[in-house]
Amino acid sequence: MSICYIALGSNLDDPFAQANRAIAALTQLPHTQLVEVSPFYRSKPLGPQDQNDYLNAVIKLTTSLSPIELLDALQSIEKSQGRVRKDNRWGARTLDLDILLYDDLIINSERLTIPHYHMKNREFVLYPLFDIEPELVFPDNDKLSDLVAKCPKNDMKQWIA
Repeated sequence: MSICYIALGSNLDDPFAQANRAIAALTQLPHTQLVEVSPFYRSKPLGPQDQNDYLNAVIKLTTSLSPIELLDALQSIEKSQGRVRKDNRWGARTLDLDILLYDDLIINSERLTIPHYHMKNREFVLYPLFDIEPELVFPDNDKLSDLVAKCPKNDMKQWIA
């Protein structure tokens, strides 16, 4: 079984409910076990600021699905929860599920980049990841604790339901 970390984000159609439905769907994936879910955080959007704050979390899974099979499963969950892929990369969305890490694999393909690009600069990824895996070391030997120490929270707060 491989260890994977999934970023979860939502800022449309009741993000708290969207997140909980996504977590429930992840528990139903074949050959996959949900290990831990970080606390939920509220963060400002990366792109256009004329959208709602995001609910963000990180989920730890073990799976025997391949990275592409896992990506397909995550995109299926997104679609089932109303995700519409648009040209606007940082627009509002019902649900965003991204593979952050998959064991120590490094993948750079047209469909999938692991470790997830820019994750080391995003407070809404680093802090929830640190909550569940404070001793994590990235495939390039960067320590998560060092990255968190250098990353401002940018008004990110725990989500209050």
